[in-house]
This record gives sequence, C-alpha cells and structure tokens, in this order.
Amino acid sequence: MKSFLKLTVLVIVLFAQVSCKQESRKSWDFTAEGVFTPGIEGPAVNKKGELFAVNFNREGTIGRVDQNGVGEIFLELPEGSIGNGIRFDPVGNMFIADYLGHKVYQVPKGTNIPKVWAEEPDMNQPNDLALGSMGQIYLSDPDWSTGTGKLWMVDAEQKVVLLEDGMGTTNGIEVDPQGKILYVNESVQRKVWRYDIGPDGTLDNKQLFISFNDFGLDGMRCDIEGNLYLTRFEKGTVLVVSPQGKILDEILLKGKKPSNITFGGKDNKTCYVTMADRGCVEAFHARFPGKE
Repeated sequence: MKSFLKLTVLVIVLFAQVSCKQESRKSWDFTAEGVFTPGIEGPAVNKKGELFAVNFNREGTIGRVDQNGVGEIFLELPEGSIGNGIRFDPVGNMFIADYLGHKVYQVPKGTNIPKVWAEEPDMNQPNDLALGSMGQIYLSDPDWSTGTGKLWMVDAEQKVVLLEDGMGTTNGIEVDPQGKILYVNESVQRKVWRYDIGPDGTLDNKQLFISFNDFGLDGMRCDIEGNLYLTRFEKGTVLVVSPQGKILDEILLKGKKPSNITFGGKDNKTCYVTMADRGCVEAFHARFPGKE
C-alpha cells in the first residue's frame, strides 16, 4: 500500500511538472493587437530592455515598446524609406535595413536621428540583417518576384560587398554566439544554409543546415547555447534547432504569420515575436537566454 501511495504521489508530481512546463511554453500577447501594421518586423531590444520594431501605427516608423507592452513612435524614417530588420551593436547604436530605399541606416546611441550607413542601388530590397563580431553587417536581399536573392556584407569601414548571388529568397539571417557561423534562410525554397565566417568576414564552406516541405521561413535568432530559433510563417510556430540541426522544440503561437523574433526581458529569456497577421508582438519563455 505504501509503495502504491509513493508511486501515486510521484506520478502526480511529474504530471504537475510537465503541465507547468507546457504552460510556460505558451505564447501571450505582449502588445495590444493592431498597434503595428501588417508590415511589423525587425524586433530588437536595447540595453534598457526596450523593444523596437518597424511600422508602429503606420508604415515608415520605428516603434518603441516599454516593458509593460505600451508602445509609441520612436522615429520616422526619411520619405521613401521603410524599415525591415533592426539590430543593436554592442555600443548601443541601432542599425535598420531599409528595403524600399536600398539603404542601411544607423541611429547613434542616445539619438533618434537616422543616418545613412550604407547604400547600394543593386540591392533588390535589403530585408533582414545580422551583426558579426568584427563590426560587419550581413544583409539578406530577396527578389520575391523571381524567387531569387542575394547576400551582402557591409564591413566595418562601410564598404558594401556582394557575397553571393543567385540564391533563393534570402530572408532570416543570424550569426552564432561565437561569431564563426552565419545562418541564412530562403523563405520560398524552405531551406536554411550554414556558412563559416572567415577572418575578413567573408564566407566559406556553405552547407545545407535544415530544410522543410511546407510553410515559409522568416526571421531567426540564436540563444546563448547556439540553438537557432526559426519563425515558421503561416504555420504559426517558432522552431528551435540545435547547432547540429536537430529539432529541439516547437512553440505554438496565437497568430499564423510570425515575421521575426528577438530575445529580451529581465533574464534575457523572453522571446518577442512580431506577428504580421495580428499587427502585434507575442512573447514566450525560452529555456536559454539570447546570445546578446
């Protein structure tokens, strides 16, 4: 009888632990629905814990959301520019990929004035960006009309370099925590590629990291362990993939069109996901902090 009671208690405890863990994996609304346009993208968190994303209230803006989920317009880009990806460098400068104006803007720390950091007319539409450990910026550059794409680098001296042409629809892009690996996905082709980053920032040893038979791919981020968090557009999930390409987890979201993801919160374990179909930001708890 005692053995039976001990077994019963153990089962109850395990069930409670699993239930608690499952509950922590559910997303919740961090902002109100509809405060951003369907073009919401590029989430990034500064050192103050403020969340930024493009197209708050209207196109061409950058929104700032406080830790309570309340947003406001932080800045407006010059006429003819609409932002997509956003990243912060270690100093706190903001970089914005302008897909309409074929530019990269820098917003120096402590200001809200965008300055042109790089410009390249041969770009299709600079979409998302990732920062390397040597001050370089990597840019995905899809051409949705032809299903093709390019990959660019802006080095620390602001020189624009074409790294690869003739790719699929390049979209999500991320550098691993050690600054040695670049991940780039192709949304239409549903593939994620892995590159080695050389001493000068150029790429080598391209390999297929993971591929899918359904649903699109969008923004990506790494946690501190090097796991890749991949938004599955139209599936409404975030997939967590190990550095070895093994699927570790899949988080179900409320909406169906997650466009990008970043880390923040007090312990840097909160994932903020921009939702194109809902015009808002959803959030969930990650098991590891973000790499930043």
